[in-house]
Amino acid sequence: MRREQRRRLGALMLLLLGVLLVRRFNWREFIPFKMWSRGIGLQAVESMFKLEGKPFRIFGGSMHYFRVPRDYWRDRMLKMKACGLNTLTTYVAWNLHEPARGKFDFSGNLDIEAFIKIAADVGLWVIMRPGPYICAEWDLGGLPSWLLRDKNMELRTTYKGFTEATDAFFDKLIPKLARYQYRKGGPIIAVQVENEYGSYAKDPNYLDYVKTALLKRGIVELLMTSDNKDGLSSGSLEGVLATINFQKLEPVLFSYLDTIQSKKPKMVMEYWTGWFDHWGSDHHVFDADMVAKTIQNVLKTGASINLYMFHGGTNFGFMNGALHFQEYKADVTSYDYDAPLTESGDYTSKYFKLRDLFSKFTEEPLPIPPSTMTKGSYGMVEFKQYVSLWDVLQSTEEVFVSNQLVGSIDYNNLELNIAEVPGYRKLRFLVENCGRVNYGPKQNTQRKGIIGDVLLRNSPLRNFKIYSLDMKKSFIESLQVAQWNDVPDEPVGPAFFRGTLRVGFIPLDTFLKLEGWEKGAAFVNGQNLGRYWDIGPQGTLYLPGTWLHPGENEIIIFEQYRAGRILQSLDVPLLGKTLYVD
Repeated sequence: MRREQRRRLGALMLLLLGVLLVRRFNWREFIPFKMWSRGIGLQAVESMFKLEGKPFRIFGGSMHYFRVPRDYWRDRMLKMKACGLNTLTTYVAWNLHEPARGKFDFSGNLDIEAFIKIAADVGLWVIMRPGPYICAEWDLGGLPSWLLRDKNMELRTTYKGFTEATDAFFDKLIPKLARYQYRKGGPIIAVQVENEYGSYAKDPNYLDYVKTALLKRGIVELLMTSDNKDGLSSGSLEGVLATINFQKLEPVLFSYLDTIQSKKPKMVMEYWTGWFDHWGSDHHVFDADMVAKTIQNVLKTGASINLYMFHGGTNFGFMNGALHFQEYKADVTSYDYDAPLTESGDYTSKYFKLRDLFSKFTEEPLPIPPSTMTKGSYGMVEFKQYVSLWDVLQSTEEVFVSNQLVGSIDYNNLELNIAEVPGYRKLRFLVENCGRVNYGPKQNTQRKGIIGDVLLRNSPLRNFKIYSLDMKKSFIESLQVAQWNDVPDEPVGPAFFRGTLRVGFIPLDTFLKLEGWEKGAAFVNGQNLGRYWDIGPQGTLYLPGTWLHPGENEIIIFEQYRAGRILQSLDVPLLGKTLYVD
């Protein structure tokens, strides 16, 4: 009996000791038993990559966590794996993670650690591209706009104001990434130093600053840079592997890369599988056979490759970027990119051609591609309620006099004629940021709003009352207490319009067609789907089924000019008139 008591007491003591160890040990840093043999990460050894000392080729695909609903991450990654790819690459959007200085967010759709864990679970290696600048056709190239409150700011340089802000962000971000590096048992095999700096090259010390910032915070895996041909010479860095970006494989590209760094493996960090669209232009499409042939020729050289994009997703909210060289061009909401997977994650002919190609470079049979998600067509939504923007406030730039639209001011039109009439009139401006430039020399000039004086007969106007319309979820939810009215016979903006989308027991992805509406943004259950504009090319907004719930779903449309009465829920997207790119 005493022996049995001693045995039970011993077992209890072991259990207590185990509990103490669990509580005391930092299990997040623990390397599983099967990972204990890891010691040598990805190496650039002469003409080939080696991983754990064995030859390795990167077959990568780009997908950005911030452009895809979290519930769909695994689905897209499984489709990537089934296409024959072994590596996922992603940018990090600083402006989402730190929307206000010192206010950080890594939750929900911004939980980058969860994203990395899913990639590991699916069986994909990861190349991280943390910036701080990412381009990506994303507002200000991923840099937070609050940086420009410093009137002397020099983005992407060693200017103290920029490096201090970058250091503060990296202090939060890099430790989250470092624990998932290969040598710690994670999937991250390489990290990119900034992005396409050779095409900017404002500061010869900047790339070395970014490299040091990564190393001092615990990055130990292979470092890379990424540039197109014209930027290679100015964007390379000692001790960092240079990679190249292109859409057409010219004979001189790899030989030129050899002049930058000899006896190194060749890596195409961005092979452009498609292209992005601008408002007022056409929808760009790259021929699937041409894309497959170019990738095949790249692989024949022995080079590694990353498909940009493999799955584009969506510029939800107001996060689209813009270009401004000869003229300003804002990007559309869809980032379909004519990628192998569509904006909503469906297969394309390009996907299956590439799957067939990559299957020839793998020893094991590829996984069966996951089934696609059924799309829903929920019919017509009628809008019966509206509230004027002016009523929501407590008391493009568009100019209103006594609530009457008198014209617009933009990059090309800086002056308006206003008819003179007797009496007092109120002057209002509705200022829209259509997207900050994400690439090129104009990034330091992307301060939005009314910059400088507003002149009337050459005299400056004063005492404006200013309201910030961030239109985040909390703002949309606050409209519940607004005084909604019946929609008039000829509804005009700026105003909010409210309707109800009725969905069955299992919500499905759908596409909203706003025919008869002119320009604005759509919100479903508080989620900002992005901008619409009747100048095209994009004709529908993608609505993920995971953002819907069975029964009634609230749709709020913010229309700036001329409102429609209805919208249609379709089961296919309308991306606009197609422009085939050679």
